Amino acid sequence: MQRRNFLKSAAILSTAGFIAPVLASSSKSSVVESSSSDGRRRFILTNTYHLVAPEGSEGVVNLWIPLPEDTQFQRVSKLNFTGSFKDAYISSNNSYGAKTLFATWPDAKASMTIKVELDIETLDWEPLKSGALTHYRTPTQIHYPADVERYLLPTKHMPINGIVKQTADKIVGSETEPLKQARLIYLWVSANMFRDNSVIGCGTGDVASILESGKLGGKCTDINSVFVALMRAVGIPAREMFGIRLGQAIKMGHYSKKAFGSADEKGVADVSGGQHCRAMFYLAGYGWLPADPADVTKMRLTEKKEHSDPEVQAVNDYLFGNWEMNWVGFNYGRDFDLFPTAEQTPLNNFGYPYAEVDGDPVNYYEPKVFAYDYQSTEQR
Repeated sequence: MQRRNFLKSAAILSTAGFIAPVLASSSKSSVVESSSSDGRRRFILTNTYHLVAPEGSEGVVNLWIPLPEDTQFQRVSKLNFTGSFKDAYISSNNSYGAKTLFATWPDAKASMTIKVELDIETLDWEPLKSGALTHYRTPTQIHYPADVERYLLPTKHMPINGIVKQTADKIVGSETEPLKQARLIYLWVSANMFRDNSVIGCGTGDVASILESGKLGGKCTDINSVFVALMRAVGIPAREMFGIRLGQAIKMGHYSKKAFGSADEKGVADVSGGQHCRAMFYLAGYGWLPADPADVTKMRLTEKKEHSDPEVQAVNDYLFGNWEMNWVGFNYGRDFDLFPTAEQTPLNNFGYPYAEVDGDPVNYYEPKVFAYDYQSTEQR
């Protein structure tokens, strides 16, 4: 069926030259303080679905909704859902442990609604800015926990051999310290890649295709997946986290009012199209550290600034090792099977809700087509 084909043609890459890496100065790393003294914020995220089956469709409708994990930088204090579903339940029964709300309706012609309300508390994650690594030393022998080792492995969309390995080796050169390698790769990605707003959704993160084309454009999944794959190629565990922006950026908002999240004067934001992928990497002897080179490219495009601009460089410095948490992360899943198993499988990533009508996927990149609405309100 035609609906089966939309996932295969969802990403569009633009053109750009392949240029040499630019090293950012660390002298512009200061970022204004948050209005919250300790970086804590609270949001009510309300997700409303009124599923409409494509014309001519009938049969069973299944819906998988990504839910936030509890981590050191976010916590879900309340979760409620109601609707016309036949059955609905929460599960993390998949290879990534991605928390999922699954709902099902027996008849596509019936009313299909579900409303999900989440009370989310966030805390800015700033290990580098806070000086948490001041006394860090690279272990003489590096060992990774078993649950971290999987983030050294390739996936369908993120190979770590061929052009990926060749590119990574050129970037790090003779450098052997993992933290310095990570920074070199981050700086290369943020300087050489560019945001392409013509790409559908967040992009597909098909790393080899991007590097082989020499057209280093895309959106957040494309750009941060390149970072993650290059990191894995030099032996540093790395992963994306798929999530959604929740409201106004305060710290980063001083550099761009639109690039990093926005809300009205009452703290209300329509975030239906606010999905955003971030990245993180694992430092042996310390743990996970945040990064987001994709948002550097978004700020450049939004503000029409060159990469060398001092404000771009301030953002560039901050987003290696720090996240402002007007965003919530869902999961780390790439190229995996949902539970219950979807008919169109495996799923590239799970940052958007996913639905099938009689086995055919609904276009989750278009909220109006999919018929979902996400509203976030900051509690002040």
